[in-house]
Amino acid sequence: MINDSVNIKAQTEVFDVVIVGSGAGGGMAAYTLSKAGVKVCVLEAGQNFDPADPKNITQLKWPYESPRRGASTTRPFGDFDAAYGGWDIEGQPYTRKNGTSFDWFRSQMVGGRTNHWGRISLRFGPDDFKRKSIDGLGDDWPIGYEDMKPYYDRVEKLIGVFGTNEGLRNDPDGQFLPPPKPRLHELMIMKANKKIGIPTYPSRMAMLTKKINDERGKCFYCGQCGRACMAYADFSASSVLIKPAVATGNTTLITHAMAREVITDPITGLATGVSYVNTLNLQEYTVKGKVVVLAASAGETARLLLNSKSSRFSNGLANSSGVVGKYLNDSTGASRSGIIPALFDRKRYNEDGVGGMHIYTPWWLDNKKLDFPRGYHIEYGGGMGMPGYGYGWGIESMNGKPEFTKDGKAKAAGGYGSSLKEDYARYYGAYIGMAGRGEPVVREDNYCEIDPNTVDKYGIPVLRFHYKWSDYEIKQAKHMQDTFEEIIHAMGGIPMGKKPGPENNYGLAEPGKIIHEVGTARMGNDPKTSVLNSNCQAHDVKNLFVADAAPFVSQGDKNATLTILALSLRTSEYILDQRKKGNI
Repeated sequence: MINDSVNIKAQTEVFDVVIVGSGAGGGMAAYTLSKAGVKVCVLEAGQNFDPADPKNITQLKWPYESPRRGASTTRPFGDFDAAYGGWDIEGQPYTRKNGTSFDWFRSQMVGGRTNHWGRISLRFGPDDFKRKSIDGLGDDWPIGYEDMKPYYDRVEKLIGVFGTNEGLRNDPDGQFLPPPKPRLHELMIMKANKKIGIPTYPSRMAMLTKKINDERGKCFYCGQCGRACMAYADFSASSVLIKPAVATGNTTLITHAMAREVITDPITGLATGVSYVNTLNLQEYTVKGKVVVLAASAGETARLLLNSKSSRFSNGLANSSGVVGKYLNDSTGASRSGIIPALFDRKRYNEDGVGGMHIYTPWWLDNKKLDFPRGYHIEYGGGMGMPGYGYGWGIESMNGKPEFTKDGKAKAAGGYGSSLKEDYARYYGAYIGMAGRGEPVVREDNYCEIDPNTVDKYGIPVLRFHYKWSDYEIKQAKHMQDTFEEIIHAMGGIPMGKKPGPENNYGLAEPGKIIHEVGTARMGNDPKTSVLNSNCQAHDVKNLFVADAAPFVSQGDKNATLTILALSLRTSEYILDQRKKGNI
């Protein structure tokens, strides 16, 4: 059941489980528990969202159907992007400490960020769980790859992930659907990479290249997965997890519910429910539950725990270790683009493909031989996708180069009319881009805490971030830039713009900009140094669990979502087991 207008200040019903958040972790928990017959209530801060609902559909719309040609004036990734929120949300500030930088992306809608994410689905490998044992930096997870493997298998079969099994030790094989074929620019990248010794494989992404059930369609290669798919052919928690959870009749979904704090019993210390503010009428309500699962995102979960203070938990809930909010980390990121003269004046044909890359490069080097300790993978872009707002900006720097013109003679910069159209047609499809996404070294002094002086429009104290990159991440970004240029040159291309240098950390993105933040309520075996045990159960509160990226001990050089899903499945089944045994 979907309830958009709860009017009872304190509900009399006591749910078996209350889940805060409806994204990857919350969606998987709701799906798993409700399928097992558990009565679940899901609190979502934003509105309901179904990508197949006509009022939500932006897929297949032309740029001119937006008054801004799809520009990012109302949403960070363009008017048509399926992310309701962004790095800055009116009335919901966050602050930064001591001149440091962190940008916090929030997507407030059913399904959260899974509606617009890149859907890159990479398993963490054996090394990713044991980094301290390898290089002495950071900490090991209390679990290993073998603990997670069966859950990765099941998640991939459930959501649908394409790829190929390559026998890579730290990029494990999976349960893959057939991958789409590489496009022309990707074939050229593969050829160049082979020449310079950089491995390239079919990408691993959560889109259906063939039908897997009657509820979801097959990808029709429009290349617009970021808009969310009306055929449900890409994975979004909204359509693949929350919708079937609600259909069981065991899940009550309450939207527009901004969680304020977890309520606890003053005598037992157990969680008894969650208080939230209805964002439509600004009234506060309480929902009761025998078990509480936080899956609101690493940042929001930390805020909830730190704001859930009581006489028993004066330092915040489940925070006897003082670790809540600490060890925050985001993926590193740097990028470069180039133009390939061999692709000038391309013949026009449809090569849209899936919404993203058909090939990628996993980490391929030995960090012991490098001056930074952790690796990165490379994501590739290019081709003849639909031109949108901003396409061709800077073309005056192209047509003024004699080596780029048809007759070998420089044109006057700029142009209009037929001459400008000729330039656009000549260079269209000749651009390529690449981005590195890497693992940082986790540090205790990268953290979020409650700002004692600032509240949001709902009266809830906000987060204050303290985050800095170390030399390790800056050196990693330099290696990325050197590699990108090597690949572009191997393709016979010309890198675009000035190569990023030490003056701007080699193009290293500001913390938070890659939107992969993890680690604010880390798991561990020692309650003095961790918030959760190996089952994502709070050391201090046995009926409190976390099912987003907050339990992560480290990031890995992989995107976090597949591991969030697998970890949430594992935690949810542990909750079922503990309920059956009468322990919670």
